Amino acid sequence: MPEATTERLFALLAKAKPVGAIVLIGTDPYLRDLCRNKIIDTYVPDAMRGWALGRVDLDGSDWGELFQRADTLPMMASCQVIVATGAESIEIRSKGGAAADEDDEEEDAGSGEGDERQETLKALAKYLASPAPFTVLLFEVPKLDRRQRLYKILAEHALLVELTLDAAAARTLATNMAVELGTKIEPLAAAILAEMVDSEPARMQMEIEKLAAYTLGRPSITEDDVRVVCVTDKKNTVWELSEMLSTGRRAEALTFLSNLLRDGDEPVAMIGALAWSYRKMIEARALSPSTNGFNAARVLKINPAAAEAAVRNAHRFSKADLLNGLVALGEADSQLKSRNPDTQAYMQFLVARLASAPGKKSTAY
Repeated sequence: MPEATTERLFALLAKAKPVGAIVLIGTDPYLRDLCRNKIIDTYVPDAMRGWALGRVDLDGSDWGELFQRADTLPMMASCQVIVATGAESIEIRSKGGAAADEDDEEEDAGSGEGDERQETLKALAKYLASPAPFTVLLFEVPKLDRRQRLYKILAEHALLVELTLDAAAARTLATNMAVELGTKIEPLAAAILAEMVDSEPARMQMEIEKLAAYTLGRPSITEDDVRVVCVTDKKNTVWELSEMLSTGRRAEALTFLSNLLRDGDEPVAMIGALAWSYRKMIEARALSPSTNGFNAARVLKINPAAAEAAVRNAHRFSKADLLNGLVALGEADSQLKSRNPDTQAYMQFLVARLASAPGKKSTAY
């Protein structure tokens, strides 16, 4: 089956038709709990959960228990849900600890441990090809390696659900979370918050709770509230630095950089955020310089304030400057990851290099 979003999962659950196996892929605890609870609520009434709801930990355990329970008709219930964790532990690992490729899998099949793994995977494939009509297997895994046979079996027979949200869904979730806490969040504030937490629901919930407490007694959470209360993400500080770079304010940019490093910001993360901003500015150069933040946000898929900054800064660079900046950032990322340079000196050199581009007064578009 093709990989699905949480929205598609909820649409399927609304039909209440049993699904032989569902795989929740991801580590966000909010989305994982939300999806698990929705699945259980759909198939198992409260009064039946003592008989029709089970859990199995497959990490280092015999999968036989899972298959046996799945094939056993639940007492006093027409359908059961079995939550299985640790399924990813069956994946083959190379000596260096990374997931092995298919050649390693074939070599491993000759060992006793490999024979047992292969038999387990065959049994899983056989069960999922014809699952018990009264059982929903719910696998919870942090991630799956697409090269592994486990992924291929699950992808063929199960519904794979990525526990992620796009920007629009994240903004909607922020709005709903605020309502659940008895308050409201303004649309722009929801958009900024979603971007600040990278659309991660667990982080969003924590920040919404802080904002609800901070704005207690007021009708809604505003953009200013979000900027004051919430932990600033690199994507937000990066627009300040981009502004300095795009206007050639080298001394100010170097001071700003020193402050970030002193506060403990990781250079590699800073480079990643800057590269992200450069890619957004390249996209923004296709827009008119007069495009407002809300219209630009729809194209760039970032919050309106960031989109307005992207458009403003993009037209201060030539496209060649932005592409050269991306190359410089890529080289810097490689250098910092593969060698041990003087980090502060290297970052200062990088920022000075980036800040020199607008000084050429290039008008090429």
